[in-house]
Amino acid sequence: MDHQEITVFQAKNSDHKIWDDFVLNRSDASPYHLFAWKLAIEASYGHPCYYLSAEKKGELVGILPLVHIHFFNIVNELTALPYCDVGNCICDADEVQDALLTEALSVQKSLNCKKLNIRGPLRETQLQSDGFIRERTGKVRMLLSLPPSSDELFSSFKSKLRSQVRKAVKNGVSFRWAGLTDLDTIYSVFSKNMHTLGSPVHSKTWLETILIHYKNRVKVGLVEFDGKAVGMGIILLGGQSVSIPWASTLREFNRLGPNMLLYWNFLKFSADNGYKIFDFGRSTEKEGTYRFKKQWGAQPVPLLWYSQKNNKCQKGDSVQASSNLRSTVEATWRKIPFPVANFIGPRLRKYTSL
Repeated sequence: MDHQEITVFQAKNSDHKIWDDFVLNRSDASPYHLFAWKLAIEASYGHPCYYLSAEKKGELVGILPLVHIHFFNIVNELTALPYCDVGNCICDADEVQDALLTEALSVQKSLNCKKLNIRGPLRETQLQSDGFIRERTGKVRMLLSLPPSSDELFSSFKSKLRSQVRKAVKNGVSFRWAGLTDLDTIYSVFSKNMHTLGSPVHSKTWLETILIHYKNRVKVGLVEFDGKAVGMGIILLGGQSVSIPWASTLREFNRLGPNMLLYWNFLKFSADNGYKIFDFGRSTEKEGTYRFKKQWGAQPVPLLWYSQKNNKCQKGDSVQASSNLRSTVEATWRKIPFPVANFIGPRLRKYTSL
């Protein structure tokens, strides 16, 4: 379609490099915006992806990645982006965003989707105001501005935090970088922790495809004690920012501080390699994960999610509104035997966009 000399089209796999070059040169883009997210989703879960590119006079001026999650009449949503916190339009002009959103609404209509979700900030245009409502997520993103070096970062921490990192090492916990050859170990820690938290786990294939398609823009860390993996984490590397979509430690070893050593090594790597922002992910203010991230210096930024009005959700519906149901589901999930949960979990998680 054309919108004031702007052409919007669906990016093909052959547009991979052009798309990524655009993302990596934008301070407002996240690692989730990279084409690898699309390739991993298609390879592991098979969801159709509609990655919209906007061009003006032959130059790429905006993007909007969309994923269609459909399961009978239970789930039928178009989301930018699932399985993460952000996936919004990346552009500099109102008319470019409007062109991308107009095309997204067209895709939604053609697929007969019940809902169109945009995760991340939107420019305040008439189309945005008329077509979308802001969800009351009850969440914030926790972002840390990084100094030029890890030495400077470590010096900025309170003495208690520095001692907690050192204590993990004194307790015999060690950190190492891992990779695809460690996938079974990585997934073992990840799946056990998710069961403890009461949440269906992603499939092992999902993590594998992330590692494959992100290539040199993904790092995996393992923390070990007495030769046993007790914690894992994955970070994704963008142009200026680093995001941590998944991190897990085994609860019975948390007294040793493996999470402190894990996060410190991720932060150390990010600062020493010139990244400007470390995105700790979403949290609920004042809760445990919020306080954990805040101690590193991360600051809360409103988690802005939008949905298209013309769906069954009424104004005022929110992610927060489902918190009571979520607590009940979590308590029930913990009671399911681990092998059973590990079998069923990925089959449910595939269709859960959060």
